[in-house]
Amino acid sequence: MSTVTGTAARAAALRARHPRALAEAMEGFGVAEAAAAHGTPVLELRAVSNPVGPRDRAAWRIGEALAALTEGFGKLAPVLESWKQP
Repeated sequence: MSTVTGTAARAAALRARHPRALAEAMEGFGVAEAAAAHGTPVLELRAVSNPVGPRDRAAWRIGEALAALTEGFGKLAPVLESWKQP
């Protein structure tokens, strides 16, 4: 998606249009497109810090999201190492 969802109405419309979607993210799309254009693999590791809809910054869980990313990155290196071709 190329937009963010800042209203309950927009969140509901997107939920109806994409009922299987679990999250909304747009930052990595440009990176993925550039990588695809150059035949370069790309991996995006994300954590969710706030729900889709009205921007209630008091409800954002950025600290928890960063902790989840830290844990994920810690587990990622061994997985990527196992993917190396001989």
